[in-house]
Amino acid sequence: MLAAQAWPDVMPQRWLVVALGATEQHGPLLPLSTDTDIASALALRLVQQRPQQTVLGPALPFGASGEHQSFPGTLSIGSQALAHILVELVRSAVLTFAGVVLVNGHGGNGDGVKDAVECLRLEGRAVLDWAPTLPSGGDHHAGFTETSVMLAIAAALVHMHRAAAGATEPLSALLPAMRAGGVGAVAPSAIPPEPTLVTASPFSTPGPPPWSPPSTTRCTRLTSRHAHRCPACSVPDVIRGGSLLPCRA
Repeated sequence: MLAAQAWPDVMPQRWLVVALGATEQHGPLLPLSTDTDIASALALRLVQQRPQQTVLGPALPFGASGEHQSFPGTLSIGSQALAHILVELVRSAVLTFAGVVLVNGHGGNGDGVKDAVECLRLEGRAVLDWAPTLPSGGDHHAGFTETSVMLAIAAALVHMHRAAAGATEPLSALLPAMRAGGVGAVAPSAIPPEPTLVTASPFSTPGPPPWSPPSTTRCTRLTSRHAHRCPACSVPDVIRGGSLLPCRA
């Protein structure tokens, strides 16, 4: 674990593995750290399987969680800030390490991670990103899937006596109201799981990301989000919502 090492003990030839989570409500029975806990467990599994190639970095416990803001305790930095943080983090990390693996445990981080990785790869940085996929029949947020995983990795943090059936409509049916008024508009109790579907089965979330170093070839293709080029290196800058992430090569 990187945070426990003194600087002479750091092995630069390894890849740094960073869990990306969130601090947001997960119903009345799961902790605010659920996404971070799951991402950290997956990142740890990767490091345990690749102990000579990787080192576990500190997790990032904040992400894009604005839709949960009506619930106390939710801390959101938004997609723009997340992208900025990840770009600067990887730019710094690759000065020491062979590359960075981002293990994302929160779906709301997707846009920020995607924009950051695009920018970093255009700059030639060695970065991989990965997120687990839902098992067949799984649900998306604070339901029986995440509850089952949390029972397997951190059972002491799960308050099963609070479990009760919540919003059971398909996500596609809930999205319009969620976009207009956040999660609280469709589930005042934050979509708790159907208790009869929860199990404490062994942690069986899909394993760590495949291991293949990315290409470091600089891309010169312009897309709608790459409307400007860095004057220092001619690599397109990532633009999102009027925010510029300049290259510092």
